[in-house]
Amino acid sequence: MSRHYQVAGRTLSAVDGVTEHFPAGSITTIVGRSGCGKTTLLRLLAGLTEPSSGEVRRDPSDQVGVVFQEARLMPWLDVADNVAFPLIGRLDRGEVAARVEEALMLVGLAETRRALPVQLSGGMAQRVAIARALAQQPDILLLDEPFSALDAFTRRKLQRTLVDIWQARRRTVVLVTHDVEEAVLLGERVIEMETGRVVGRVAIDLPFPREATDPAVVDHRRNILARLVGGTDPLP
Repeated sequence: MSRHYQVAGRTLSAVDGVTEHFPAGSITTIVGRSGCGKTTLLRLLAGLTEPSSGEVRRDPSDQVGVVFQEARLMPWLDVADNVAFPLIGRLDRGEVAARVEEALMLVGLAETRRALPVQLSGGMAQRVAIARALAQQPDILLLDEPFSALDAFTRRKLQRTLVDIWQARRRTVVLVTHDVEEAVLLGERVIEMETGRVVGRVAIDLPFPREATDPAVVDHRRNILARLVGGTDPLP
């Protein structure tokens, strides 16, 4: 599968000849430098961008949820109504209320359901965005650097929350990141990308939850960085 763009008479390849399989119930991370095609690949998987060649194959009945870098909450709606918004008109009110309650419980925001976005921290807003995606009960959850703007403490907490949700639900999860440590902490498999191409795949056969100080995590991080940055030992 490829995605090309025409810019000033030139053809630029955002994604070039990528062929990947994401097993049902797996959690995969995609890592690489900014501009390497990670987000374009995720948008292709989500159906938000059409491929220039090739295709995305999935069960037609699969529901897809997407979480972006920014929470993108509607400021005039409270937390519960932001989570409910994609469901309005699709489900009856009782089902909507039940899904919203369950999703807020999963992300630890049940007591904050009536807060407005302006009253939320960045981490809480991002949890609302995750809850909004979960309330749709997607078979496939796609996340585009969802924790990149957060402080280290909030980021680690939400990473653990995501793993807990995945272990409880076993949905197919694909997460894009430029943080190699995050890729290793969250992925059963890490896909390495450079200039629109997949240049490596690493199975991370470690139990969850994982700690950044675990020697095996450190080794995986070191090796991935060495391949993507160059050299043999980019870490001090």
